[in-house]
Amino acid sequence: MSSSKNSWLVPVAFINIYVIWGITFLAISFGLKGFPPFILSGFRFLAAGLLMIGWLLAKGEKASSLFNWKKNAITGILILTGGTGLVAWGEQYVTASEAAIAIATGPFWFIAIDKKNWKYYFSDKFIPIGLIIGFAGLLLFLNGSVSGGVHEVADGKLRITAFIVLALSSVAWVLGSLYSKKNPASQSTFMNIAQQLITAGVASFIIAAFRNEWHGFSFSNVPASAWAGVLFLVSFGSIVAYLSYIWLLSVKPAALVSTHTYINPIVTVLAGWIVAGQTINGSQLYGLSIILLGVLLTNVTKYFRLSKRSKVKIRRFRRFFNKTARPYQPT
Repeated sequence: MSSSKNSWLVPVAFINIYVIWGITFLAISFGLKGFPPFILSGFRFLAAGLLMIGWLLAKGEKASSLFNWKKNAITGILILTGGTGLVAWGEQYVTASEAAIAIATGPFWFIAIDKKNWKYYFSDKFIPIGLIIGFAGLLLFLNGSVSGGVHEVADGKLRITAFIVLALSSVAWVLGSLYSKKNPASQSTFMNIAQQLITAGVASFIIAAFRNEWHGFSFSNVPASAWAGVLFLVSFGSIVAYLSYIWLLSVKPAALVSTHTYINPIVTVLAGWIVAGQTINGSQLYGLSIILLGVLLTNVTKYFRLSKRSKVKIRRFRRFFNKTARPYQPT
């Protein structure tokens, strides 16, 4: 999939994690209107995983290796249960936009923990510069959200706790992503993701049981808006976007893939404006422009190299054409 003939998959995959996961934060807030956080996460992951593995088993693919299940369980529990599950818990006390911004420290955790690629990250000066500029834009974006009168859904202590938990979710996400990149299971990407989703769903339900979330919960009391959120989370958030993310980790440096955490808050606010009537102020737009500049800088060297290679290919084609072409000689 990483061959040149499939190079178009890379921008498509980036668009998936940039846009879909931005909307996912809003979808989680809708899901929380009817589901406790870890029941929501468990239902989302398990449903998506069972759908995928059922399709794969029907095609004849095997899923009997306990070693692969173990690897995928570690990845799934860290990224999904720890990373996304804690986001659902945090969104009980902060808004979807604040949650998206709070976990945007991901690229810095990737660079700090991913020692194997330090030489790559720091040999290209545009990558750390772009990450710093992008984070500065996020701070401006957050300031615009707070000064713009964002509705506080909890008291100060709970909100502070929620932001701490969201920061921990970012660390869990990074650890799981790096583990997945360095310890890939010997199966198709689809089967790996199906197993990760299933184990994450089971782990989420176990946590829900320990937190007594099942007490008093009834599916019959879940409103239609919450079911709509779950449907989006299962189909797009847990299958399409997560598949794109895990594949990108296999073909691109982790810190570059993690730039989705800079774009997601923008999409979250825009989606909130369109769907829920939330407003966007001037400070947020100013932060948006700086975030986009930061993301562009993290990729500028790659674009330059692609452009340079394209020019070399054009020159080679011209030389080949000049050597082989012959003027027309009428007979």
